[in-house]
Amino acid sequence: MDWGTELWDQFEVLERHTQWGLDLLDRYVKFVKERTEVEQAYAKQLRVLGHQPTVEGPDSVPFSQQQSFVQILQEVNDFAGQRELVAENLSVRVCLELTKYSQEMKQERKMHFQEGRRAQQQLENGFKQLENSKRKFERDCREAEKAAQTAERLDQDINATKADVEKAKQQAHLRSHMAEESKNEYAAQLQRFNRDQAHFYFSQMPQIFDKLQDMDERRAVHLGAGYGLLSETELEVVPIIAKCLEGMKVAAHAVDPKNDSQVLIELHKSGFARPGDVEFEDFSQPMNRAPSDSSLGTPSEGRPELRGPSRSRAKRWPFGKKNKTVVTEDFSHLPPEQQRKRLQQQLEERNRELQKEVDQREALKKMKDVYEKTPQMGDPASLEPQITETLGNIERLKLEVQKYEAWLAEAESRVLSNRGDSLSRHARPPDPPTSAPPDNSSSNSGSQDAKESSEEPPTEESQDTPIYTEFDEDFEEEATSPIGHCVAIYHFEGSSEGTISMAEGEDLSLMEEDKGDGWTRVRRKEGGEGYVPTSYLRVTLN
Repeated sequence: MDWGTELWDQFEVLERHTQWGLDLLDRYVKFVKERTEVEQAYAKQLRVLGHQPTVEGPDSVPFSQQQSFVQILQEVNDFAGQRELVAENLSVRVCLELTKYSQEMKQERKMHFQEGRRAQQQLENGFKQLENSKRKFERDCREAEKAAQTAERLDQDINATKADVEKAKQQAHLRSHMAEESKNEYAAQLQRFNRDQAHFYFSQMPQIFDKLQDMDERRAVHLGAGYGLLSETELEVVPIIAKCLEGMKVAAHAVDPKNDSQVLIELHKSGFARPGDVEFEDFSQPMNRAPSDSSLGTPSEGRPELRGPSRSRAKRWPFGKKNKTVVTEDFSHLPPEQQRKRLQQQLEERNRELQKEVDQREALKKMKDVYEKTPQMGDPASLEPQITETLGNIERLKLEVQKYEAWLAEAESRVLSNRGDSLSRHARPPDPPTSAPPDNSSSNSGSQDAKESSEEPPTEESQDTPIYTEFDEDFEEEATSPIGHCVAIYHFEGSSEGTISMAEGEDLSLMEEDKGDGWTRVRRKEGGEGYVPTSYLRVTLN
């Protein structure tokens, strides 16, 4: 199975697929580069740990515990060296090689598609010449027929002179000759075009497609090899890392508490005899002993009780932030069902990030309380920048959550509307989508409750409260700019709610593309926005 035979008419599909393959190759190279940076940072931190000063025992005598710790630090240094080796091998054997190969593949792909477009252009030019010769032949035939009819009419006219009749016959003969030449030219042009078309579809383009297939398969082979190098590079250092770990294990078993105790005894044993019993001294005589005042009688002073965190939360940290069809933030370039799924995923991700920031804020607040009650543990003011940054992240994520909730509600309503209107859409334009902003009344009331409860000590119930109830700011969507322009092909009244009227031939600004429901949002030049049927427009994107 080859592309030239099976995909002979899928030029654009192959163009997108080969571009996707190169993009995947570039993404993998970027992933390996980031992995290399992680390895380098990890090795650097291990080096710092491995070179820290060790704690020496009394009189600088190395106890077995001290010797084992020094050995562990040496093994950590060796372990760091292996991580550096992994980073270096990944950079040289994967990143550099695949980057170089990616550039070569891009040049080869560009050359093949340029060749294919030239072939298409040549075939189109041949077809235009064929159409021109066809129209010329048709025109000459009409002229010849007209000239013949004129000559015949003059020949039968008794009032026509002989010179006029003769001239008309000569003109008819000339037109007939020209029509015959046009016919021959048209036949030759048709034969030449059919030959070029057969060569284009059965030879020229299949060869180009086969070259693209070979290029794409070679790219896949190199990419698969790059995948393998990721694990092979790791496996190469496993034996040495295992030796490092074994050395740490040996160091752990080398700790001898009894021997360390014996060393301490030998160093600090005084050799004196233990003191004898104290002799009894009798001081018997009358004595008036006052009540014992040895008791201090000091009431126990209460100490400020340090209130620790009631329940620690596990911290979760985001990774890489976190593209032919223009990709929009609300995924409106996708079909409605796909848009809904993607928006749901984005909303869940924002909720997780928001919960993490809320946990971080609570932890910082508790730490600040501890610092305020026990200043020797830290300066409360030093936590203000982190708290401010966390609050800013919370506000930003809250706005994003509201934004995605609004988009999701609109997408879900559009999906339900499409299911009901699918049968009637061929007979008449469907009703325009009327998207209302999501109901935030519950979240606003929840936010007020969260504000009031924040002044009281946190309880188990308050910690389990949904994160949406901790904020009460409204989300205001920024005004969008036109993404293109369009021309009305037909007149539209726009009598229903949410629509806008337009006149045939009127120029409009395109504000939002059709999301699969048959309607497009536009704006008039003099102001006013609304929905109109997509089939009534001729659209041009920016």
